Amino acid sequence: MSPHRRPLLRAAALLPPVVAAGALLTGCGNAGELESAGPTPTAIGPVRLWPELPPVTAPPIDYGESDSERVPGVRAPGGDVHGVDPVAVVQAEVAAHPDQYSGGDALYAETAERIRACGSRPKACPVLAPHYRDLTGDGKDELIVGIRMPDQQVGVRCYMPEKGGLTRIMSTVDQVVRVELAGRDLVLRVVSAGIPGYEYRTAWSWDDHQRTMLPTRDEIIRVKPVPPPPDPASAPDPSMTDPSAADPAATGPFAPDDGTSPPGPAAPPAASPSPRAGAR
Repeated sequence: MSPHRRPLLRAAALLPPVVAAGALLTGCGNAGELESAGPTPTAIGPVRLWPELPPVTAPPIDYGESDSERVPGVRAPGGDVHGVDPVAVVQAEVAAHPDQYSGGDALYAETAERIRACGSRPKACPVLAPHYRDLTGDGKDELIVGIRMPDQQVGVRCYMPEKGGLTRIMSTVDQVVRVELAGRDLVLRVVSAGIPGYEYRTAWSWDDHQRTMLPTRDEIIRVKPVPPPPDPASAPDPSMTDPSAADPAATGPFAPDDGTSPPGPAAPPAASPSPRAGAR
């Protein structure tokens, strides 16, 4: 041990343990060491309000979040959803529920008609390009399908490969602004009606007990407004602010002399073409 460090250690031994530890930590000047974050606020546990409220006797309204359904007639050999036609999947559900106007299979009549005609009119088909992600954590991708609907609404459905076929584990419809994948969560961002500058953000997560995707996190978030793109019609005319833009001859060596600028050097006489000019 170096003799120069003994006084420091001896002094630290006379201090209380907490003070000594602090002296050793603050005495080092190496970068990257721990620093104090200040006092920690005291944790306040949940406080129950109105404990005299009676318990719930009727179940809440079922919005179908926990419903799942086998897709009839669609096969997924080997549990691989990448080889499944998403249009055929939605068409199979439309055929199985032609008059369904509520629940997970609900579709507008015009949307259902366009889905049936996807084969003959592919450009008008409302089924969006599919996406894939392992949402259940079993090592196999799920099929994620979007369906365009009237009034800027989008239907989002997820399908899990199971027993050689597909099981729908999620179905919802809303005015979706954006759909994102975050890990194993499917995040939907929806316009927050009546609150300008805010959006609803709902994270759908796989629930092992219900064997479906459930809206596990629902919140309202502040979003920054996106500036509109510039309107080309409102752009100023360059000729109104820059005279040179109106007359191409107003710039360069052939600018007219209007007496406002000093004359430049005389242009040299034109030289005859060099026989080596074309050899460059």
